[in-house]
Amino acid sequence: MHIQRLSLREGAEAARGTTVIIDVYRAFTCEPLMYYLGASQVLLESHIDRCLTFRGQHLLVGEENELPIEGFDLTNSPSLILAKGRDFFAGRTVLHRTTSGVTGTLIAHTHSDEVLLASFANAAATAYYIRQRHPELVSIVAMGTRSEKPSPEDEWCGAYIESLLCGKPYDHIEAMQEILTNETAQKFLRGDKPYLPREDAALCIQRDLFDFALRAEPHNGLLLARKVKI
Repeated sequence: MHIQRLSLREGAEAARGTTVIIDVYRAFTCEPLMYYLGASQVLLESHIDRCLTFRGQHLLVGEENELPIEGFDLTNSPSLILAKGRDFFAGRTVLHRTTSGVTGTLIAHTHSDEVLLASFANAAATAYYIRQRHPELVSIVAMGTRSEKPSPEDEWCGAYIESLLCGKPYDHIEAMQEILTNETAQKFLRGDKPYLPREDAALCIQRDLFDFALRAEPHNGLLLARKVKI
């Protein structure tokens, strides 16, 4: 198994083989959490106008450059998703839009053998799924901030998944120190923007909360983030 580490939008464009798109803050922490709360499906769409055509039919969850989107039911926040609870999500289809993770998945899906969606929350399950498949090439793509600037949480999550695949050293204490002192976490910890809750900074660095991977699959003209039980 050959593993290549890539980053940002250009990484999603260059990815081949089995591709892992990483978005820790916050897209792919939110998606397994919505499944945990009983969502029946999570669909991916990058175009806001198209998402809004499903208003009233599906739950609309997402952000644009971290800002809540007018007309959506909820922004892209694990703690706000938890606050809504199971009654809000149970049995519902969610249409999810984010600037980095969802957009990167849609790009990579056009030229990858398959695309997996990962964060710390489902990293071990994702690595286990890959090991069971034995692909020749794995592209691990850390999407970073707005797909434009590397972020330590995505790079470290990529390192963690790589360590699970091939045994490279990984130190989560060192990872947390770098992540939590960086602006990508500090903008949450300052607590000065209600759409960036403090709690998200902690929730997103919890490892292996979920025992399933997420695989992007075509579904009625959209992409479905399908829950793959391990």
